[in-house]
Amino acid sequence: MKEKLFKTIEALEPEMIATLSDLIAIPAISPLDGGQGEFHKGEYLVKKLGELGFAKAEVYNSPDPMAAGGVRPNIITRIPGKTSKRLWIVAHIDVVPEGERRLWHTDPFKAVVKDGRIYGRGSNDNCQELVSSLYAAVALKKEGIIPEYEICLCMVADEEVGSTHGIAYLLEQNLFREDDLVIVPDGGNEKGNFIEVAEKSICWIEFEFKGEQVHASTPNLGNNACRAANEFSVSLDAALHAAFPEEDKLFEPSCSTFEPTRRNANVPNVNTVPGREVFCFDCRTLPTIPQEEVLKVIEAEIKKITENRKVEVTYRFVQKEQAPAPTSPDAPIVGLLRDALVQVLPTEPVVGGVGGGTCAAFFRRAGIPAVVWCQEADCAHMPNEYAEISHIINEAKIFALMMCGK
Repeated sequence: MKEKLFKTIEALEPEMIATLSDLIAIPAISPLDGGQGEFHKGEYLVKKLGELGFAKAEVYNSPDPMAAGGVRPNIITRIPGKTSKRLWIVAHIDVVPEGERRLWHTDPFKAVVKDGRIYGRGSNDNCQELVSSLYAAVALKKEGIIPEYEICLCMVADEEVGSTHGIAYLLEQNLFREDDLVIVPDGGNEKGNFIEVAEKSICWIEFEFKGEQVHASTPNLGNNACRAANEFSVSLDAALHAAFPEEDKLFEPSCSTFEPTRRNANVPNVNTVPGREVFCFDCRTLPTIPQEEVLKVIEAEIKKITENRKVEVTYRFVQKEQAPAPTSPDAPIVGLLRDALVQVLPTEPVVGGVGGGTCAAFFRRAGIPAVVWCQEADCAHMPNEYAEISHIINEAKIFALMMCGK
């Protein structure tokens, strides 16, 4: 059965390329990034599902007056299975803007097929997985195979700008159960062997130091905000690492990280002592560390620097998100994916966590174990983004095996 199913998937390659090319041609950029949203791409997907013989799609429209049609569509199609247990494959419809056009070798919204790749914005992130999951189900239909589980292909909006109109909106509709099997194919590597089950908490914090600007020849008459900020940055870095030395081998690196990052320009000339300094820290902590504890350390260091340097210090959160508890490496969805992987790819699966946030966090926070996986080239959000056709085929085979409970 498996070999015949795989041959059917391979024979569907021209259709997969055509569908992916169609999707690339319909930009689905968030209104917050200057686009119209997913309305038109959603219309295409609903029509395509009908053409492929699937049951009438369910469309859950999140209201958004800034978007085309006034809504952000989320689309679900279901395929009945042998059991009532459900397997959700959750891919996103939206894409990021193309960025600087001069860096593209081709039109970012006109697919170009070349050397085993399909070039275009969104080809890799996340249209590749929209197509591979869809045609895995098509292959089962063609072979007359009833899946082991009810298959729920879920195509969501707004992943690139927070998921408010996407996964978060769907969770509010009470569509999911705690025993659902959920895979979010929106992160992986070239080998296709990494199964993400955990993520670190994120806290991006911007500090503003205010001193007193003066001529650099008379620093005694002012208060150098740059000097105070430099001193604080070093002391905060040391304090945070000392306070949170814990390690978790699920992650690489295995410890929490605290990195001074962006620094805004202060004064344009060399011979002026700056009276204002603005800079950021990127803090990514293990999910077991409460962010309130991190903030206590930050507040203590602010108190020290304000007393020692007599500067005014304020801060704001650019982003702040406490990571949910990880999906257990022994969860059924992990085992199902692992078993399918080894039948398609010549590699040993690696189960681990990532430093960045993923939309699987919404499911984990709701008590639903979820994994993130795909086989992808490292070119998402870049100019000349592409999808490897071989990766699409491999993903379709793996999704098909998961649908069959293999």
